[in-house]
Amino acid sequence: MTSTRITETKAWMALQEHAREIQATHLRQLLQDAERCQQMQRAADGILLDFARQRATAQTIELLLQLAKQTDLKAKIDAMRCGEKINATENRPVLHYVLRSPKNPPADRRPVVDGQDTVADVHQTLDAIEAFSREIRSGKARGATGKKLTDVVVIGIGGSYLGTEFVYEALRTDPACAKAAGRRRLRFLANVDPIDVTRALDGLKPETTLVVVVSKTFTTAETILNAKTLRAWLHDGLKQDDVSPHLAAVSTAVDKAVAFGVPGDRIFPIWDWVGGRYSVCSAVGVLPLALQFGFSPVKKFLQGAHSMDKHFFRAKFKDNLPVLMGLLGVWNSSFLGYGARAVLPYCQALLKFAPHIQQLDMESNGKRVGTDGEALSFDAGEIDFGEPGTNGQHSFYQLMHQGRVVPADFIGFRRSQQPRHADGEAVSNHDELMSNFFAQPDALALGRTLEEAQAECRGKGDPSELAPHKVFPGNRPTNVLLLDQLTPHTVGQLLALYEHRTAVQGFVWGINSFDQWGVELGKSMAKSVGAQIAQRRKGAGDEWSGVNPSTASLLEAYVRE
Repeated sequence: MTSTRITETKAWMALQEHAREIQATHLRQLLQDAERCQQMQRAADGILLDFARQRATAQTIELLLQLAKQTDLKAKIDAMRCGEKINATENRPVLHYVLRSPKNPPADRRPVVDGQDTVADVHQTLDAIEAFSREIRSGKARGATGKKLTDVVVIGIGGSYLGTEFVYEALRTDPACAKAAGRRRLRFLANVDPIDVTRALDGLKPETTLVVVVSKTFTTAETILNAKTLRAWLHDGLKQDDVSPHLAAVSTAVDKAVAFGVPGDRIFPIWDWVGGRYSVCSAVGVLPLALQFGFSPVKKFLQGAHSMDKHFFRAKFKDNLPVLMGLLGVWNSSFLGYGARAVLPYCQALLKFAPHIQQLDMESNGKRVGTDGEALSFDAGEIDFGEPGTNGQHSFYQLMHQGRVVPADFIGFRRSQQPRHADGEAVSNHDELMSNFFAQPDALALGRTLEEAQAECRGKGDPSELAPHKVFPGNRPTNVLLLDQLTPHTVGQLLALYEHRTAVQGFVWGINSFDQWGVELGKSMAKSVGAQIAQRRKGAGDEWSGVNPSTASLLEAYVRE
């Protein structure tokens, strides 16, 4: 099914007509139907998904399932699972799920790529990371001056750090993980801005710091410049030429990493069949997380992701959490016309979850052409953003309630990682948080009518002219996800759930969710500009080439003494 024919399917056209019909229905009415509410819940893998607050009926779901069938969703998922080269523009398979496979998976989940057993390669790497992290944490492997390496700075950008930072933040307040980490510190250096270098190194000492460079090709400009900056910091601080005990890397370019000074046995591989934004379960994430928390929590995290993989590959679409979330995303975006989506975890430990999903989804599905290279006749992808819990309520929820319609995912937990109950308070801190969690989706769905606003004004003695300002249109769609507790296992589940949801939407839209040509143009232009700035700093050249007059004047103002 090519992207140019998706809009010609019976299901697509039926959904367009159905979307016009649904406009006459408000969520106030839909949420009064107890049978419908029950039908719009699914429980799987310890996760409860409630999509009763979507502007959808049983007919909507049935039409979306027909769209999945008519766009060959099952065949596309099977092609990914079997290792077919579904990333056609780069001639690569897409096998990030293999990164969390057990050592002996079923034969149909043990793909061979270019003669290599992917599962065997993954577990060989995991074993090497486990051994290396144990040596560093125990002090068997020490720095150049003989001190234990208690701090780690990870240098990478985009997919080389966002996912890892999300998982790190999610785990560092888990009691078992916090105990395992002790006084160790893990920092991330991504931005080429020198201010980020200062922040990453704040309070650290070269003699106790291990620098991990994460770059598949070892050529990413920002990463390599930051790596050279930290290598100089190590040289200056240690007063030694050989700083190799303080270096490790994740890369396919072993020769370049060795030339940089990284010992060969400290270079951990990543494969072409792993995209950067899908790489958290590879050495990109596993190495830093194992150094910080030890290998046991990381293993549980991988097991959680694998658990969701099994559900995704095995469950029928009508009960499949990633499939249902993906189809509802298509419904909201392509048929109801909502171009944004909020990710709202009611858990402060997930403060970096939305930024990770932002990259995962927007870099994957922000495409203008289908897999056939033809321009899409619809907009693919959404603008993703979010903040944890009540922080977001006091920030952008105003727009969500009374401005633009932004579909949202609410993610909550029955139990907190760090329960607290202040003396004299009727509810615990977590119950207060979760009271908001349950109230906000209903407030977005139900809203408040003018009559209700007028009645409230009368009851409070407020001026009647305030009533229009207190009207909430409602009819704002949301998903509600409820899990037991944020643990390494559930962090892995959430990661895989959203990875697969993104892939589902891309498969239905007929786009390639696994390349990212959109990052290339600006990078190549920046390279040319940078070379000219360097020349001007040396006093050479007096004109700017290859740029428009506006940019030329800006550059002139920038380099002016």
